[in-house]
Amino acid sequence: MNNDFRKSTVYQIYPKSFCDTNKDGLGDLRGVIEKLDYIKELGVDYIWLTPFFVSPQNDNGYDVEDYYNIDPRYGTMEDVEELIAEGKKRGIGLMFDMVFNHVSTRHEWFRKAMEGDPYYKDFFIFRKGKGDGVPPTNWESKFGGNAWEYVEKFDEYYLHLFDVTQADLNWENENVRKEIQKILKFWMEKGVRGFRFDVINLISKACYEDDETGDGRKYYTDGPKIHQYLKEMHDATFGKDEGIVTVGEMSSTTMENCFKYAGRDTGELSMVFSFHHLKVDFMGNEKWVLVPTDFQKLKDIIFDWQTKMAEHNAWNAVFWCNHDQPRVVSRFGDEGKYWKESAKMLGTIIHCLRGTPYVYQGEEIGMTNTDFTDISQFKDVESLNHYQILQDKGLSASDALRIIQIHSRDNGRTPMQWDDTKYAGFSAEDSAEPWIAVNGNHTRINAAEQLKDEDSIFHYYQKLIAMRKELDVIAYGDIEPLAVKDPCVFAYRRTYEGHELIAAANFYGRDCTWKGAPDVTGYERVIGNYKDAVSVENGVMNLRPYEAAVWYK
Repeated sequence: MNNDFRKSTVYQIYPKSFCDTNKDGLGDLRGVIEKLDYIKELGVDYIWLTPFFVSPQNDNGYDVEDYYNIDPRYGTMEDVEELIAEGKKRGIGLMFDMVFNHVSTRHEWFRKAMEGDPYYKDFFIFRKGKGDGVPPTNWESKFGGNAWEYVEKFDEYYLHLFDVTQADLNWENENVRKEIQKILKFWMEKGVRGFRFDVINLISKACYEDDETGDGRKYYTDGPKIHQYLKEMHDATFGKDEGIVTVGEMSSTTMENCFKYAGRDTGELSMVFSFHHLKVDFMGNEKWVLVPTDFQKLKDIIFDWQTKMAEHNAWNAVFWCNHDQPRVVSRFGDEGKYWKESAKMLGTIIHCLRGTPYVYQGEEIGMTNTDFTDISQFKDVESLNHYQILQDKGLSASDALRIIQIHSRDNGRTPMQWDDTKYAGFSAEDSAEPWIAVNGNHTRINAAEQLKDEDSIFHYYQKLIAMRKELDVIAYGDIEPLAVKDPCVFAYRRTYEGHELIAAANFYGRDCTWKGAPDVTGYERVIGNYKDAVSVENGVMNLRPYEAAVWYK
């Protein structure tokens, strides 16, 4: 394991969809143990596991009922301890996903609150309504509907920014913060080497007032005490161990706040996830629409975050995919003729940026969006809610389904494609049917095939991950955007102590010419997704469909 997170790469596992060893149709922790050698071969330093704690699974584990115990459907505490130990043997640290904005309404704290225990009632955000049947504010839940749920017993409402079964915690209460510190210390003592904090910038609420837009975000995003809370958590727990890596998922955040969240000397977190670059196929903040990708906006956002975070000595997590996002090769690449080239091109762009790269399970083999044709195949609560909401707004069922097919979180949640057998090697052929359907293209796109093929997407990702360890310019270098206004080229220069690296990519499935390209004479082409070199003459670079190349001097 590389203790310098700037030289590291993180592999994200969604356990439910990774590998099923007990034949019940759900991935489990023993499945992660079974695949550790595959993950080691890829070359990553950390595994981020999405939550596997006891949960009713209304939001796939992001509704935690018990932070100290393992959901039996995933395994046992002994499995977790073995996974940590076996990862350590292979130089891989475990990063756990901690959901601290809210808990399941089945959590002991909430059950005691509902019994009327004043100590635990203050763990949550209860408010009187504005009148008969009128919630305290007009805020909208991120999963649709009002964000307040009425409790007749108290004649009060509790806040749930997500599902009605996910009650927001009251971070104003010092006892809540102390309980969270206890949870982190417990897992640190077990040997966990990293933490990813779910929607952590929502924990400080500014006030409880109506919002003219109706969503309420301005009152709970990057709130007034957020930096105080993070510093306190840092100082009491993971800040005592320099080897622990932390990353905060920052929902609709501002860059100015991220300078503090992930500043080198601010004492909060190692790095941040921001999502602005993954809204370039939205209409404003609205994702449930079909609009073309705004490539110029994508470049502007990535370069803005890259350069300004660097200026403020702050660190990014860089990524295309996770369990909440569609598959990037379907989203920004090509599932067809240029599948392999476009998957490699997208990997090249991310892995040579300033920041720690995250690879989501299956990204390294070019997995695509689902091939679902009926709403009954989808499992995600957000997708199912919005399928109905879109029809309530007047869309036809077929138009609503098309939007769900493109944007659903289930696109990233279909079973990992290990081989070409019936259930893609996720489960044995005599297993229960997987909890969500396997993509039919697993007969063509699978890890077994790619491990045998030196020209595969897997081996390309393996090389990108190794390059970050080998070339200090990737880990530590400054970044200079290139081809900033070019309609098809994504390019940048990295520099560090006399070393230089130039990355260039054609974002589209057609030939393109980059006029004003840098002279790469005397540079070594260290990686590229076409076998032969890019044509560069007199400041003109001719790039083939989805071509990417990186030069080093």
